[in-house]
Amino acid sequence: MNTESNGEHRAGGLIAAAVTPWRDTDASVDISAAFELIDFLSGQNVSGIALLGSTGEFPHFSLEERARLAAFAVKRSRVSVFVNVSHSTLAGSMQLAEQATQAGAAGLLLMPPYFFRYSEQAVKEFFLRAAENSAQGAPLYLYNLPFFTSAVPPETAVELLGTGGFAGIKDSSGDWEYFQRLRTLRETKPFRLLLGNDRIFTRSQETGADGAVSGVACAMPELMIALQSAIRQGNQAKKTRLEARVQEFIDWTDLLPTPVGIKVAVEARGLKAGALASPLGLDGARTLEQYRGWLSAWIPQVLAEAIDA
Repeated sequence: MNTESNGEHRAGGLIAAAVTPWRDTDASVDISAAFELIDFLSGQNVSGIALLGSTGEFPHFSLEERARLAAFAVKRSRVSVFVNVSHSTLAGSMQLAEQATQAGAAGLLLMPPYFFRYSEQAVKEFFLRAAENSAQGAPLYLYNLPFFTSAVPPETAVELLGTGGFAGIKDSSGDWEYFQRLRTLRETKPFRLLLGNDRIFTRSQETGADGAVSGVACAMPELMIALQSAIRQGNQAKKTRLEARVQEFIDWTDLLPTPVGIKVAVEARGLKAGALASPLGLDGARTLEQYRGWLSAWIPQVLAEAIDA
């Protein structure tokens, strides 16, 4: 079975969902810039780094580029690396899963095949085949991302997690009822429950999530670590203040296409995040400039608050 007991790492704590610095001239990964980001995140006390998820813009890259980044990142990182192996086909996902396993990934994230919508039965069959085909690989995690592809319905997630073929789930839906159903299931069937939507980060941490895969943590790991610490310490005042900062950040980034806001914030930290995938138009460009102006004052304030926390 492909469960966490088969690997050396257990997903938990704060996992930063990394952007992928890339060259728009040939859609290749900028490995040098990726190393700088990995070094930055590794030095910020995050528990791990998640590569090539939605924040990492994985659809832009070939299978070869995705495998190359995963291999280099695992060697470079001082913390566990989790790799999204989602693809539009089962064969593509299995190829990526094998390569990420060989590279030494701590875990594999797998969403339903993207772009085309699939029925609940088709989604379930896809995951069952994936678990069977990658049974000897790194721990496999369901990845629920209904904003961009077919959802993993709660009934399907419960059934799949009950098979023992999956180490856990990363739920990025932001659906609180969905999260609660998974938490209830975990009382009888052990698996790792990872929150993948920063909107409900605090609530999930307070009520039993095993960890979080956080896009905010890619740009502002200090903020998310300080918030996590305040939650664990039961410091209500600090938790409330830092949670408000997280929501401020999300409110701004939601005004821009995913993951433009994260990439721009990473650049504001002095790191390369790569080109934008598509022009934003006049209105988008205005919003982007307003956002950059807001970040210039907001980041120093929040870093000071996080250090004080």
